[in-house]
Amino acid sequence: MPFSLVYDAEALIPVEVGEPTLRYFLADEESNNEAMLVNLELLEELRDLARVRMATQKQRMERYYNRRANLRYFKVGDLVMKKVTQNTRELNAGKLGSTWGGL
Repeated sequence: MPFSLVYDAEALIPVEVGEPTLRYFLADEESNNEAMLVNLELLEELRDLARVRMATQKQRMERYYNRRANLRYFKVGDLVMKKVTQNTRELNAGKLGSTWGGL
């Protein structure tokens, strides 16, 4: 055998591979089907709990963001710097043209 030629020992199958475990030995198809039906009945409740957790997590993230956000309120006539984008850029500005527009 190739294994015995390389490692100078014979390959043996472990005992637990040949014998079924206690969990496998005691399981039967009827109890498995009952457990699957119970899990299907509880599935909608688990989904609802997951939705509640997601909503609370989103609320916490929103509160965290709002605590640190610097809100600015502008009035008509206030001067602001405006970001120049691809569609508002002057035609011949080139790559060294201004990226901010203003007065």
